[in-house]
Amino acid sequence: MPAQTGIANRREPFHCQASRTTGGKQTGETMLGLMQDWPLLIHRVIDYAARQHGAREVVSRSVEGPIHRTTYSEIHIRAKKVSQRLTQDGIVLGDRIATLAWNTWRHLESWYGITGVGAIYHTVNPRLFPDQIVWIVNNAQDRILLTDLSFVPLLEKIADQLPTIERYVVLTDAAHMPQTNLKNAMAYEDWIGACDGDFDWAQFDEKTAAGLCYTSGTTGNPKGVLYSHRSNVLHSMSLAHADALAIRASSVVLPVVPLFHANSWSLAFSCPMMGAKMVMPGPRLDGASLYELMEQEGVTMAAGVPTVWAMLLAFLQKEGKRLSTTKQMLVGGSACPRAMVEVFERDYGLTVVHAWGMTEMSPIGSLGSVKASLSGLEGEALIDLKVKQGYAPFGVDMKITDDSGKELPWDGKTFGRLKVSGFAVTKGYFRHDENILDDAGFFDTGDVATIDPNGYMQITDRSKDVIKSGGEWISSIELENLAVGHPDVAEAAVIGVAHQKWSERPLLVVVPKEGPTIDKAGVLAFMEGKIARWWMPDDVQVIAEIPHTATGKINKLKLREDFREYRLPEG
Repeated sequence: MPAQTGIANRREPFHCQASRTTGGKQTGETMLGLMQDWPLLIHRVIDYAARQHGAREVVSRSVEGPIHRTTYSEIHIRAKKVSQRLTQDGIVLGDRIATLAWNTWRHLESWYGITGVGAIYHTVNPRLFPDQIVWIVNNAQDRILLTDLSFVPLLEKIADQLPTIERYVVLTDAAHMPQTNLKNAMAYEDWIGACDGDFDWAQFDEKTAAGLCYTSGTTGNPKGVLYSHRSNVLHSMSLAHADALAIRASSVVLPVVPLFHANSWSLAFSCPMMGAKMVMPGPRLDGASLYELMEQEGVTMAAGVPTVWAMLLAFLQKEGKRLSTTKQMLVGGSACPRAMVEVFERDYGLTVVHAWGMTEMSPIGSLGSVKASLSGLEGEALIDLKVKQGYAPFGVDMKITDDSGKELPWDGKTFGRLKVSGFAVTKGYFRHDENILDDAGFFDTGDVATIDPNGYMQITDRSKDVIKSGGEWISSIELENLAVGHPDVAEAAVIGVAHQKWSERPLLVVVPKEGPTIDKAGVLAFMEGKIARWWMPDDVQVIAEIPHTATGKINKLKLREDFREYRLPEG
């Protein structure tokens, strides 16, 4: 009798769950794959970068002033020194380590060192009010705080309100270390100087917390979003591919978006993961400084918020400069004005990729890459597409619903509450017990949006900022972006103002460019014919400066307070 062959004759055990009976009928077994368990831990990213791209540069404009150059191999060694020192200081799995710092090589390597022992990097936004910083450091119960020289005076004023901080480490060397009364203060280079880097990364579950970032909401206390190793690694992998951030080993990336803005949009992980050169701008984010770095280091892709790119554009136009190597610009944080997209693409030959996201999403939720079916678009039609926030990358599912939770159509016209789910979307806030997901497991972003038949989403407002006039919604963002297209307008904001008949009507608030005087009637005339007549603002107010939140977004709450006594003209 011939020997039996094939899988049925194999003697080694399968990794199966037991079969079960349902309604008298036996169901199939769940068979597990025979792949290695390889936890997605952040230290694997810098291990890979050092092994495969060890000589690739990380260039920083230091807080002290000079340009600093290092490599992924050196970052790897120094990150292990950070881990070694943290262990010596008694830091254990789950401890929180605060960082109050700009984008530099020291800040970057500290992240990998912190997560390498299973501790949690807690990025503190220095643009928050001091009392907010006190609140979030105490809420996080941070044990050590790493800070740049820029923020030592701030910390000296509030240190007596931070009882959990055991040591302050200033991200500098002995030569630049200031005299300070901060508790157990040390210069970073001295702090890690006695360590040799002979350290084995800690091993733990990939779902272990890795990073903590607090929202910069304008109402109530900030809320902590707790990222895991798994979510950070998967998020960074999904965003590195060609139809997302398009990062490759030959890329030279300038993350203008700070590390304290929700993982620097994954660039702190995606760049080392792909072997891209990183150019870190430090504290100098003005147009001239960014241009100098971009040209000097051959930057191919840069990422930042519209206010930063507005400063760069103003510098380019004033000085008659062009960018010789930069080909792609990622714009997020708030809606990018149409006029900015047009100028950068038409006059400077850049590919502008509009993005949207939230701290709660790690943070990227959509990207404005052009799908194959739309690759033939050009001119105004292409700009129409690019001013939308884009479609969701792999790992993000989104929908729009009405107030009752009923899902709304993707027709590009219907406004609804934008809700999301995914492997890098929060399911709760740090030290908060309340459920924040709907019955289907989706998180309500607080944004109002449309989604077109091609899957491109467009934010029309925050739900608390949408203008409801006569029962219909008016998009303040669309009005703002249109107004900024006026040649004399530097920045614009739209808020709803009480109206006896229509409940609310839009008020346009503008900041003039340097030099010109704003003609209110001229601004309104510029907007006519480009929007529905009933969307037209009832008035224009000119102010010197529009208030912003700590993340650079227009602070509508403050603006509404400033215009609390304002009354629309009658008529």
